[in-house]
Amino acid sequence: MIALAVLLFLNAAFNVVVWPQFYKRVARDPRARDAEGRATAFLKVHAVLIAVALVLALVSVIAGIAALAGAL
Repeated sequence: MIALAVLLFLNAAFNVVVWPQFYKRVARDPRARDAEGRATAFLKVHAVLIAVALVLALVSVIAGIAALAGAL
């Protein structure tokens, strides 16, 4: 169970470190905003994908804690 917990914590750490940085790059991309400054589908889709990745990071942390506590 310790190996599972470590794997889940590494997954969570990766998601929390990488995806917010990626969002910064996406937000600065010229395709992220139209001529009026509104968010385009490009930005919205990436924002949703990044949000899902961060939710999965949270789930990984919770599952990692459960694994260490012996609940799994």
